[in-house]
Amino acid sequence: MLPRAEQKQQTRHALLDAARHLMESGRGFGSISLREVAKTAGIVPTGFYRHFSDMDQLGLALVSEVGETFRETIRLVRHNEFELGGITDASVRIFLDVVTANRAQFLFLAREQYGGSHPVRQAIACLRDGISSDLAADLNTMPKWQHLDSAALAVMADLVVKTVFATLPELIDSPDAPLPEHLSPQAKITQQLRFIFVGAKHWQGLSESS
Repeated sequence: MLPRAEQKQQTRHALLDAARHLMESGRGFGSISLREVAKTAGIVPTGFYRHFSDMDQLGLALVSEVGETFRETIRLVRHNEFELGGITDASVRIFLDVVTANRAQFLFLAREQYGGSHPVRQAIACLRDGISSDLAADLNTMPKWQHLDSAALAVMADLVVKTVFATLPELIDSPDAPLPEHLSPQAKITQQLRFIFVGAKHWQGLSESS
């Protein structure tokens, strides 16, 4: 028999997996009931409360989990950029590989950033802001962005992160009909990021004439 702490951790993971599984059928997190999650996880409803006080707390745990995955992905992209001299295409490929490997986590993130649970939306917004701040700090260490002040770097980072978040639904739920390569979600996000980076490269700040 498993130790009690390990058993409790397994049940907690089962509840998280159950919520993600129910969402993969096309439902939003707000439409899933506590009883459904407990049943899918194989426990009685009262057992749910040993792990989470309510569904919003479960949602916050899901945000925390995908946040860890997202930040690990950023670290991989950062390694590609700093140590391997990576370009936008390679960085997008790294990100898409992680999204594919963790589809259920990112499906939750893609849908619930505009979902029905206010605490979950707020947590995702905080996650997005934190990732933007981390990215701005990284950009500040790169020689090619030294012409930008901290305010400009913050705007650039915000644009990059919001572009990625906004494109997540398309990256996860590709259209049924095949698209031309230049219209695929991967090509679209790559081109959007290039626009941001090219614009930032030539940015000289706002002036009265602009």
